[in-house]
Amino acid sequence: METMGRHVISELWGCDFEKLNDMQGIEETFVQAALKSGAEIREVAFHKFAPQGVSGVVIISESHLTIHSFPEHGYASIDVYTCGDLDPNIAADYIAEALGAQTRENIELPRGMGPVQVKPAQVKVL
Repeated sequence: METMGRHVISELWGCDFEKLNDMQGIEETFVQAALKSGAEIREVAFHKFAPQGVSGVVIISESHLTIHSFPEHGYASIDVYTCGDLDPNIAADYIAEALGAQTRENIELPRGMGPVQVKPAQVKVL
C-alpha cells in the first residue's frame, strides 16, 4: 500500500509535570526525535504558556512534529506526520518515552490515499 505520508496521532497520559512544562526540554526532545527518524529539520518554534503548558512545532522537509502539553493533567497531544520512507513511529515512540508517558493511545493514518479510514486506537502502557 503506497501513501504520500503517514500521520501518527498520540495521546500521552501520566507524563511528568516538570517535563511537560519545560519548553527547552520539549524542544530538545522534538529535535532529537526528528533526527532519530532521519528527518531533515527546517524550522523550530515553541511557546511556553503561563502558568503552564507548551506548544510547538518542528517543521521537517518531510512534514512536521507538533505538541500541546497540559502539565496539570499529565497529558500531551502530539502528532508526527512524515512523507516518503520515514517511519513516524520512531519519533513518536521517542517522544512518549522522553516525556515519561505511562499510557499512550495511538492512531496512525495513511495520508494521500483517498477517504481517511480511522482504525480503533491502540493503547500502550509504557
